[in-house]
Amino acid sequence: MASGGDLALTILGFLNERPMHGYELKARLAGLSGHLRPVSDGALYPAISRLEAAGLVRRHEETGAAAARRQVLTLTSEGRAELLRRLREPADLQISDQSRFFVLLAFLSALSDPADRARVLRRRLAFLEAPAGFFYEGGRPVRARDEPDPYRRGMLVIARAASQAERAWLAERIAELERPPPPQPPDDRR
Repeated sequence: MASGGDLALTILGFLNERPMHGYELKARLAGLSGHLRPVSDGALYPAISRLEAAGLVRRHEETGAAAARRQVLTLTSEGRAELLRRLREPADLQISDQSRFFVLLAFLSALSDPADRARVLRRRLAFLEAPAGFFYEGGRPVRARDEPDPYRRGMLVIARAASQAERAWLAERIAELERPPPPQPPDDRR
């Protein structure tokens, strides 16, 4: 979680699932993206305090398993509204940066309207379908087959395969979300 916005979204997302204490929240954060970007106490607890000051998170004490009191964090109704807003209207960087997009995906099911979820996925798909590359020659992206350096060529081959797999998944999921619901049987209770 490189930026405060990603960390806030992640905190709100996990607390939307259930109340939890800071240590449990930190463990969930580490499970989601700690292997890429570990979250320190120096980032987590100030982020929680900012969310609490904004009225998005509430903190209360509960008795712990070993009789020690612990602080439990709960999402407020304002916090849930903010989470849903952030999911419906993600910043461009959350769409274009794969790690940030994965954080968004982790909580996208919180949006109850399939059209809202499809709209977010369509933005990611449009981003992936735009011409891009790591290396440019004459203003055009260099193709893997034209790259003489084997390691740069490897980057291009891996990126292309990952992009193709993601585009296929996105297209499939968007089609599922946009498929009309099956007709309901008539109600015979007349």
